[in-house]
Amino acid sequence: MRREGEGCAGVSTRLESANLPHRAVMTSANGGEKERRAHVRRLIDRQPAGLVLLQRICLAAVEALSASGSGISVMTADGTRGACATSDPVAERVEELQFVLGEGPCIDAFAARRPVLAADLSDSGYHRWPVYAPAAQQDGIRAVFAFPLQVGAARLGVMDVFRDRVGPLSGAELRTALTVAELTVEALLDLQQNEVPRDGDITVLDVGRRAELFQAQGMVMMQLGVSLGEALARMRAHAYAENRRLEDIARDVLERRLRWDGNNE
Repeated sequence: MRREGEGCAGVSTRLESANLPHRAVMTSANGGEKERRAHVRRLIDRQPAGLVLLQRICLAAVEALSASGSGISVMTADGTRGACATSDPVAERVEELQFVLGEGPCIDAFAARRPVLAADLSDSGYHRWPVYAPAAQQDGIRAVFAFPLQVGAARLGVMDVFRDRVGPLSGAELRTALTVAELTVEALLDLQQNEVPRDGDITVLDVGRRAELFQAQGMVMMQLGVSLGEALARMRAHAYAENRRLEDIARDVLERRLRWDGNNE
């Protein structure tokens, strides 16, 4: 079983040069790189100011890439993994589903350290991710493009781009996606340095606890043969009946002290 850990915190400052210093990450020799970075920065700044920085990046990715959704997940070699920010509830569900099922473009992109571009989930997706691909399609997702977030040998996570239609990214879109990934890496590195949020900042939900809950939810789903929603409802009902916190119930499930198939006694 993988070990869950702490995640990232979001900030509500605008993404301007003064707030997001440039770093030498994924450097490009393309003369249009500066223009793309400036364009993506403008898109990020245009998003609602009340949202955290990583959420605004997700929304900017959707707009820049004509996508239906986007998600940023923190993943590290020591086992920390979970969605950190998403553009909308559907993207959040599809993003987290990869960690519940243990398969998907995000998982593969992180392991391979290179983009995974699934232009048609109904094609090769069913062979590569036999459980995730049909589940994502049930939520209307037809294509997924996953970009690892890394600096040299250090891996920070993955940015996923979802589309509700089949088809590859164009060359220009692929270059833009890589630029968004670069800015996401810079944002994550900045957030690591801001351990104490400033007044008025909105924090992203604790990645460690979210990932732990989703993993436990998946285990209950398999034990009972029910949907993810029903598994969570059972866990909440049990927590209420026992007057305990939901995260404590999730931890008992993960450590196999509590099962729903009668094998915990």
